[in-house]
Amino acid sequence: MAYMVIITLLISFLIFCYFFRNKNGLPTNWPFVGMLPALLINTHRINDFAIEVMEKSDLIFHIKGPWFTNMNLLVTVDPTNLNHVLSKKFENYVKGAKLNEILEPFGDGIFNTDSTLWLYHRNVAQSFFNHPEFYHFMVDVTWKKVESGLILVLDHVSKNAIEIDLQDLFIRLMFDTMCIIMMDHDPLSLSVGLPSFPALQVLDASHTIVSRHIMPTCIWKFLRWLNVGDERKLKQALKVFDDFIYKNINKKRKEIMEGASKTKDLDQDTTRVSINPFITSFIEENENIKAPISHDNNNNNNNNNDKFLRDTISNFFLAGGSTTSTALSWFFYLISKNPHIINKIRQELDEILIPMKNNDDRFIKNFTEISNKLVYLHAALCEALRLYPPVAYNNKIPIEPDILPSGHGVNPNTQIIFNMYAMGRMKSIWGDDCNEFKPERWITEGGMIKYEPSYKFSVFSAGPRICMGKQMVFTQMKIVAAIIIQNYHIEVKEKNHVPEDGLILRMKHEFKVKVFPYTTHHVQ
Repeated sequence: MAYMVIITLLISFLIFCYFFRNKNGLPTNWPFVGMLPALLINTHRINDFAIEVMEKSDLIFHIKGPWFTNMNLLVTVDPTNLNHVLSKKFENYVKGAKLNEILEPFGDGIFNTDSTLWLYHRNVAQSFFNHPEFYHFMVDVTWKKVESGLILVLDHVSKNAIEIDLQDLFIRLMFDTMCIIMMDHDPLSLSVGLPSFPALQVLDASHTIVSRHIMPTCIWKFLRWLNVGDERKLKQALKVFDDFIYKNINKKRKEIMEGASKTKDLDQDTTRVSINPFITSFIEENENIKAPISHDNNNNNNNNNDKFLRDTISNFFLAGGSTTSTALSWFFYLISKNPHIINKIRQELDEILIPMKNNDDRFIKNFTEISNKLVYLHAALCEALRLYPPVAYNNKIPIEPDILPSGHGVNPNTQIIFNMYAMGRMKSIWGDDCNEFKPERWITEGGMIKYEPSYKFSVFSAGPRICMGKQMVFTQMKIVAAIIIQNYHIEVKEKNHVPEDGLILRMKHEFKVKVFPYTTHHVQ
């Protein structure tokens, strides 16, 4: 009975706050509860809410939580503030312990660590990415997965007139690809049967991370302690994912100990690329080195190196695989609403790829040259990333008090949040047509790709922490886009999709499509 009274009072209070909110559309700072009511009311549409607030507050707004919490958020999309925090004063701004707590499912990976630990991760990753054969290795792996997985599934659903969730297909494609690159293991989740796979459960539960940003820390920690609701779902999903990763780590270590793990040729018949997968390189080079992991290992059956590998791999799935699949989904959604853009991309592809028709080996070997010529496709991908950045948020806190270029003071108790989704839709940054999908905004009068500074187009972050996998992401997206656009017509069933309020900006609902061979389906 008392429980129902409390719920009734809370709902009544939220309704009162809604009708007596600040008339300028900005959150009201109420006594005792601060601006929490506005956040709770808009939790289901937090990104659109951010756009509204940024438009009405000159690109920056200070959110204050209840008096009994340490909730002090400064939300901004001002490019000068981004440049200041991410580049000019990089040493003074860190992710911080609070964000590390919020992102604890991803451990001590590169995504949410600072200082020595972050630098260690970055150096390990750079040694892999900077391998002279890595780019060709990545192109080869991606193409083979497209050829042996994506094309087979698309042909199957096309032949049998099966409606399919294209977003799910892209998640499977990138999950398998990243598994091969990182762990030397193909889970074959992208196959005609579409079997279940562990990464999908983690992505489905990722909106819990956003809830942790909005809720006072004491509340979400209490829910985690109770092991209920979304916190329980996230915990269960991570258990499945961790078991999968640790199983592959143990398998690879056993192969190395038995002398069976050697540098592999991806294609024994036409040897093109030889490179150790990340997991092999790390185990062989670091078996006796204690990685500087800062948190306790929750899995007593694995040593610190296994924990480091688990955190690194999970972060690469987040920063690479899941973001690329999300970007591809929004790209195909946007071009499906703009058939004239599909025709322009197809015309560009035909001019460049026809000489290589039915010559896969030549396609792989020359993809660097091909990629640089795909100007309109690159522009369309940039435009899709601007409107739907796969990771909508970037968080920082200052080590020492500072003054932002906007004039706002910040201190170690201030959590600065950059919202990339809102930033891409600001008229003051991108012009009055900011909500339109216009690849032309990325092309110069001379027909080249137009450069935008990273603090304006901050999808890949900026400064020293700029994404090392940027080239890999664009390359993989171009390969997938080129194959699909040249060979298939995608008919989207639902014309209006909205993003999910999760850590990754996936589509909230399934991206249902029908697939037709391009040669037999007339496109208006």
